[in-house]
Order: sequence, then structure tokens, then C-alpha cells
Amino acid sequence: MVNLFKRMRKLKTKILNIRVGTGAAILPSAANATAEYPAVTRLHLTYARKIYGGHQGARHFWRQCLTRLKYHNPGVPITVKQTDNQDGPASLTVYFAEKLSNAASLNTAAKDEHAPEPSATEKTATVDVRNLTYQDIWNKVKNMTGAQEVPPTEEEKAELAKFEQMAQQSVKDRARVAAIRQAKLDHKRMLEAAKGEVEKLKQMT
Repeated sequence: MVNLFKRMRKLKTKILNIRVGTGAAILPSAANATAEYPAVTRLHLTYARKIYGGHQGARHFWRQCLTRLKYHNPGVPITVKQTDNQDGPASLTVYFAEKLSNAASLNTAAKDEHAPEPSATEKTATVDVRNLTYQDIWNKVKNMTGAQEVPPTEEEKAELAKFEQMAQQSVKDRARVAAIRQAKLDHKRMLEAAKGEVEKLKQMT
């Protein structure tokens, strides 16, 4: 029953972490696009499999932000390409409908050869994200797209606080159990040492 409770808590925590946090935002769509921020039609991220060489931020952006973006924008395709070239680029390509936003036109880097070709009605802006943290990458995405972050509800804030409290209590419980186990081991060693001294005394008499 305890294991079932732990599994349920972990599942609820994962689901909550998908709904809220960095990357939880609504991208402009055809329904709410503006002259300043055209609709975002898709995203593509390229980075190397291992984190060294400046690819750590891109990897964390994939894990932390893209999952939340996909949750809040299910109609926006998101593709990811992991390469074996640690010296290669880490790039994020944003696809816009018809035209680029002003911010995107000022931040375009070299084209990512791994990114899918845009359609006839799409324009792309590629951002060099190598050596950037995932927070820095997200800030660039917000600036380029005008994405509107989704704040956590009061209920979600309460859940986050509860899970944080439970996590802190788990750390304390593990430390307490470890101390009890260590005390039992120390007591056992003391008894064994005392028995050894008794046996030595018996042999001397």
C-alpha cells in the first residue's frame, strides 16, 4: 500500500510538472496571431546526445520546456534531432506562418541542416542555443514568438507546496531511518568487540 501511494504521488508530481513551470505557455496561433507576433506553426530542436561542448542547455530545454509547450500547444508539431557531433551546432528553429516576427528577424542564425524544410507559407528563424542555459533559450523563444505564459492556478500552487513539503519530509525520514540503521550496526559491532574481549580473557585464564 505504501509503494502504491509513492507511485501515485510520483505520477501526480510528473503530471503537475508538465502543466506548470518554465515553458508552460500558449504560442500564437491562427486564431490569436497579431501583426507583431504571427502564428507559430512548428518547432525543431537539434543538439548533440551528450551534454558537454555546450549542449547541456539544449538538452535541458528539451526535457524541461518542450514537454510543457507540447502540453499547452497540442496542435503545434515539435521535432527533435539528436546528433553524435559534440562539436556541431545546437539550434532551435521556429516556424512562423507567412512572416517572421520583428524579434525573430533580428535573432536569426545560420540555418540548421537537420531542420525540416519550411512549406511555401512558412518562414523560419533559427537560434544558436549552444552554451545557453535552458532558461536563456526559453527567454529567446518568448521574445521571438510572444508566447503567453500560463500561470499556475491556486490549486496547482497548493499541490506544488504539498509535494515540496512531502519531499522535504521524505529527506528527513530517510536520514532518520539511516541513523537508526547505523545505530544498530554500531551496537552490533560493540557487542561483537565485547564478546571478542571476553574470549581473549577466557583464553588467558
